[in-house]
Amino acid sequence: MSLSDDGGYGGDGHRGSETGQTRTRLPDNDGDIYGSGRRPRAGMSSRNLVTIVGVIVLLLAAIAFANRGGSGNSETPAGDSAKDTDHAQPTAPTGAKPATGKNGGIAAGFAKTEQGAQSAAANYAVALVSANILKSNERHSIVKQAFVPAKVEEMQGKLDAAYSTAFLKKLGLDANGNAAQGMTYISRTVPIGTKLVKLTGDTASLEVWCTGLFGTAGAKSTTPVTSDWFTMQLQLKWASGDWKVEGFSQQDGPAPVNGDNKTSGADQIAKAVEQYGGFTYAR
Repeated sequence: MSLSDDGGYGGDGHRGSETGQTRTRLPDNDGDIYGSGRRPRAGMSSRNLVTIVGVIVLLLAAIAFANRGGSGNSETPAGDSAKDTDHAQPTAPTGAKPATGKNGGIAAGFAKTEQGAQSAAANYAVALVSANILKSNERHSIVKQAFVPAKVEEMQGKLDAAYSTAFLKKLGLDANGNAAQGMTYISRTVPIGTKLVKLTGDTASLEVWCTGLFGTAGAKSTTPVTSDWFTMQLQLKWASGDWKVEGFSQQDGPAPVNGDNKTSGADQIAKAVEQYGGFTYAR
C-alpha cells in the first residue's frame, strides 16, 4: 500500500513509490540407546554419567540465556533500557515491554524513550498499511487511534479522498472496501527493522523497513497477491501520554532478490491470512 500524509498514492495498486528458544532433538529412546552389546543405563560408569549431566546443564544454560528478556518482564526500568540501544546489535531485543495495552486493535502505552518510539513506529506502520484502512469505519478508527488529535480531522479527509470508490474499484473492491464474494483482499505488513533518525524532546523521526503482502486472493482475481518491500518514514509526537503519528510517507525498497519459492494457490494464501494472527511489534 502506498499512502502518505501528503495524499500521494502511486500506481494503481495498494502500494507505490510515494507514498530463542532452542529446540534440542533428543535421540529415540525405544529401547537401549547404547545397543544390544552395551550395558544397561543403570550400569553406566560414573565418568559417562558426569559427562551426560554436564551436557544437560550446558543445554539448559544455553536455553535460559537465549530466552533472557523474551518475556518482557525485565527488571530494568523502561526508562533506562534506551541507554543501551547504541551498543545493541540491530536485531537484538532490549527486553523491555513494548507497550502497556491496546487502543482498539493497535498497541498503546509506549514508553517515552528511543525504544518506545521505535516500537510505536513499527506498530503504526502495520496499521496504516492494512486491509482495514480501505474500509471507512475501520479507517476512521485507525486514524483516531494513531494520529495526534490535531491531525485526525485532516487525515480522515485526505484518506477518504484517496480511497475513493474509483480507487477501490481498481483493486476489485466495492465502495465499502470489500472484495467480491469468493474473494479475499489481503494487505499485511511485517516490519523488518526500525531506525531512529532523530529524537528531540516530544518529537521523533523514524524509518521502518517493511515487507508485506497485498492483492486479492481468488480464482478469478485480476490482482493476485504479491509481495512488496518498502520503507515508511514516520514523524511521531508525544501527546496524551503516548507516541502518536504526526505525519508519514513511504518509498520503495530496499528489496532483496526474489527466492525460488513455489507459488501457493489463492485458497491457500487466503486461509493462511485468516489462520495466522499478527503481532505487537517491539524494538
